[in-house]
Order: sequence, then structure tokens, then C-alpha cells
Amino acid sequence: MAETPAPATGRLTVAQGTALYVGAVLGTGVIALPALAAEAAGPASLFAWLLLVIVSAPLAATFAALGSRYPDAGGVSTYARMAFGTPAAAVVGWCFYFAVPPGAAAAALFGGAYVEAAVGGGGTTVAITALLLMVVVTTTNFFGVRLAGRVQLALAGILVTFLLVAVLLSLPHASTGNLQPFAPHGWTAIGPAAALLVWSFVGWEAITHLTAEFRRPARDLPRATAAAVVVVGVLYLAVAFAVVAVLGSAAAEADAPLGELFAVALGGDARWPAAATALLLTFGAMNAYYAGAAKLGAALGRDGALPAWLARGSVAGEVPRHSLAVNAGLSFLALLVVLVAAVGPRPLVLLTTGSFVTVYAVGVAAALRLLPRRSRTWYAAVATVGAVIFLLVMTGVYLVWPLIVTGAALLYLRLTGNRASRTGAPASAPNEVADGGVWTRTAQVGRTDIR
Repeated sequence: MAETPAPATGRLTVAQGTALYVGAVLGTGVIALPALAAEAAGPASLFAWLLLVIVSAPLAATFAALGSRYPDAGGVSTYARMAFGTPAAAVVGWCFYFAVPPGAAAAALFGGAYVEAAVGGGGTTVAITALLLMVVVTTTNFFGVRLAGRVQLALAGILVTFLLVAVLLSLPHASTGNLQPFAPHGWTAIGPAAALLVWSFVGWEAITHLTAEFRRPARDLPRATAAAVVVVGVLYLAVAFAVVAVLGSAAAEADAPLGELFAVALGGDARWPAAATALLLTFGAMNAYYAGAAKLGAALGRDGALPAWLARGSVAGEVPRHSLAVNAGLSFLALLVVLVAAVGPRPLVLLTTGSFVTVYAVGVAAALRLLPRRSRTWYAAVATVGAVIFLLVMTGVYLVWPLIVTGAALLYLRLTGNRASRTGAPASAPNEVADGGVWTRTAQVGRTDIR
């Protein structure tokens, strides 16, 4: 069965796509999670990092395969529609779209905490920094994904340099004694440590909503994904090892482990380099997710899963400003609620993780149905099934939130008379035909027909 390539209407290059991936996945996890994982499992937490790096490779390959074959702003929502129909598409689309605002608020608060550590000012500094981060990210995406990609490319280069400086200059202070005892809480503690690190590896699905923005999705997306897997894996393992081997038992007590590494590497007060790194990490993650969510919202409006006035911008090259405005408004609202309630970012992190794990589960299930059986990419999807089940189990009670979102999405479809069935959006995956029919796609509307 032959497949016609999608038109090359996008503008993102491989380098820009890699930078967006690195920003989405590396994100804020590297700011605090090496210390939290060390607290849970000691030096044995390095195995948890290695496990998730290994698991992320086939997971990233799975979403890259789907994105390169079916480039569309709907991302995982589009794959779910093709595999399972309109209700599944609406559910997974809502889970992603409405997870970004609380996730963005949490990320902004993480960045604000590092700035507060550098300049002081307490909660006021944290709140102002978080607010400014949201404003800058929204403004960047207002001018389109091409600008967002260029900004991300520049930031990724600076970020990688900062992290490598912290690691390389601190490693001469590493001690093998800090690796003993290697598993102070037993080998079973690696499981809870890995559960903590899930936040660090969420993001491979985010760029699926930007696949149609690549110049040549079938060629460029797999290359960008492979490069990002290597960069993210090396940086995570390097930072995690440095935190454990250099800081030793103090790693488990460090609120800002990157700041401690910079202090060892550069000597003296390193709060400013740590704050700068934290801001770069935070901006990179927020920039990638804002871009992806804005495109997704436009696709959901186009397909009938959200109001139609959001649909503008779903075509490659267009800027989804209506969807971006809604996403930004909800993010500001989430930040305001957390600041007024004074509950901190932890609830936001857990709600966001639960939603994205649900997106992963549906995306992998769709891949098993859509990708050619017994192909390398299909086997990659098979390899991720166990990992997704593990993530679902570890998420536990926080799966209640995506269940609530699921109910809301299905209720919306019912109240609107399932408008998706009248918009031209495909209701299910096309069936294979025995005479070797050809798949044709229209990237602008995300439609897949068989002729």
C-alpha cells in the first residue's frame, strides 16, 4: 500500500524541531527532580534515570512515526480519531489542551522560585516572575511557530552550554565515596524514584501538534526526534550523576541542586547562573507546550470537539491566535488560583501528569492500530505498552482528573449534537483495501481518505 507524502507547507527546520523537543522534554524536571530522586533511592536513583531514558526512545519514535505519516495540528487527537473515532479524539484532545494551563502555571512557579533565591523578595518575586514568563511566552507564540522555533533554537544552545558547564566543571569534585551505600533504601526504592521522574519525561507527544509545520515531516520529524532523544538523555544522565557524585548526601536536601552544582563548579555564590538556567528551562518547556496547545485547540475547533471560532490557525503556516488566547487566559487563571489559595505548584504538577499519561496511553494504542504491523515503528509502539501501563499505575488517584475531563468532553459532544460528524473530520481509521489503494491526505484539514 503506497502512501502519498503530505505537502511541504511548513517552515520548521530539523534544528528548530530538535530545539522544541528538547525544550518540551527537558523542561523544569532537571531543576529539582535529581535531588528528589536521590532522596527517594540514593545513588540507585541513577538506574531510575537510565530506565526512563531507555523507555523514552521507543516512545519518542512511536509519536514521530505517527507524526511523519499523518502530519496534522490535531496530533494525538487526530490519531485517536483515525483509530477509534470521534469520541476518543475529543477525549484525548481535551486531556492535552486543558492540561497545559495548570502545567504552565506550575512551570512558571518553578522558574520564579529560582529567581527569588537569587534576588529575594519572597512570594512577590515568584509571582511576578511567573506572570512575566507567561506574558513573554504568549507574545512569542502570537507571532507564529516560526519565531517560536527560532527563539527555541537560540535558547536550547544557551541551555545546553549552561548545563554542560555546571556538569564538567563540577565533576573534578566528584567522589566515589558519595556513591556508597549505593541503595540505602533498598533496590525497590528505584520504582518510587522512577515515578517521581515521570514529570521529567513528559513532552514527546507535545510536538505532534506541530508536525504539519515541518518543511518535510516524513524526513525531518524522525531526525529531530532522534537528535532530541540523544541530547535529552545525555543531559539528564550527566546532571543526575553529577548531583549524586558531587553533592553526595547533601543532594537529597538540596532545594536547588543546579545552584549547588554551579556553586561547586564556579565557586562562591552561584544563585544567578542557577536562576538563569532555570528561566531558560522554564521558558523552553512553556514555549513548546504553548505552541502545541494552540495548534491543537484550532484543530479541535475545526473538528467539532471545541467551538468553531477556535478553528482559525489549524492550517500549516497560520497562527492559531484564538486558541492561543484561550490557552494563555486559562494559564493566567490557573496561576491566579494557585497564588490566591497558596497551595504551591505540587497539585498542578500531579493534575498535569495524570492528563499527559492518559494522552500517552491513547496515543500508543492508536499507534498499534495505525502503524504498519511488524514494522520497526510498530514494534517500537509494542515496546512502550509496558511503560505506559507502569505510568498509569504510578499515577494512581490522579487519574480521576482525566476521568473528569473525559466526562466533560463527551458531554460537550452530546450537547452540540456531535458537530464533528458534520465538519468533515474523519470518524475512524480507513480500512485497507485488497487492490492496493492509495492513501491520500490533505494536511490543511487533517483528513485521510482512501481512493
